[in-house]
Amino acid sequence: MNLVLALSLAQDRFLRSARNGHLATADDNGQPHVIPVCYAFDGESIYSVLDAKPKATPLRKLRRVRNILSNPRVSLVVDHYDEDWKKLRYILIIGNAELLESGQEWAEAIVILRQKYPQYESMDLDANPVIKITPSRFVPWSFQPEP
Repeated sequence: MNLVLALSLAQDRFLRSARNGHLATADDNGQPHVIPVCYAFDGESIYSVLDAKPKATPLRKLRRVRNILSNPRVSLVVDHYDEDWKKLRYILIIGNAELLESGQEWAEAIVILRQKYPQYESMDLDANPVIKITPSRFVPWSFQPEP
């Protein structure tokens, strides 16, 4: 595996265009929790809104939120599977997460998430926190060299 701080053009395009990733958080005892998320990448940070898809728990009491508040270290895996295993690839993002609940960055995150996911256009997200991931490392795997 190659540890990098910057992405190649192909990796950046892949991370921006992929439709979902898997967010890993851990509680104070190190118990991992992995959940699929919709996200947007702006070239610097990754954003995921706590949206209105059916949930049995209030947004601010979700395990991923509780984990981030007590342990901000997270990972996000964005992958592509293909029956042709020569086309398999992923990017592991390692970083720190925080919750944005208002302000300019929160508003900009909602805009880019709505641009990526038309489903968010009709959702009321005005009171929904956004998870912001600040990457410290990108670990890409199986990307072909740039031409």
